[in-house]
Amino acid sequence: MRWLAAALLAVCVLLQYRLWLSDDGVRGLTRLQSSVAAQAAQNEHLKARNAQLAAEVRDLKNGMAALEERARSELGMIAEHETYYQVVPRKPAHAPPPGTRTAQR
Repeated sequence: MRWLAAALLAVCVLLQYRLWLSDDGVRGLTRLQSSVAAQAAQNEHLKARNAQLAAEVRDLKNGMAALEERARSELGMIAEHETYYQVVPRKPAHAPPPGTRTAQR
């Protein structure tokens, strides 16, 4: 009878070891839960990005305003009745001419 109790105790200890300390036990479960949470967050981010891209595609297919805005911002295009003005900032009066070196102290 003692050997049966010892065998049951050994089996119980072995099962507890597998439950708490092995990679298939609680540690594996917490690792998988954190991995699932990270993947869910990434999925939400990608869903929002996909919704934004779908709305952009819908706008480009249906409306000329989105197409015109994209042509203006990305390609620098202007309409026929518009005049293009480019504003160039002034150079400071004390700046040396291009190509000259200044003395460093």
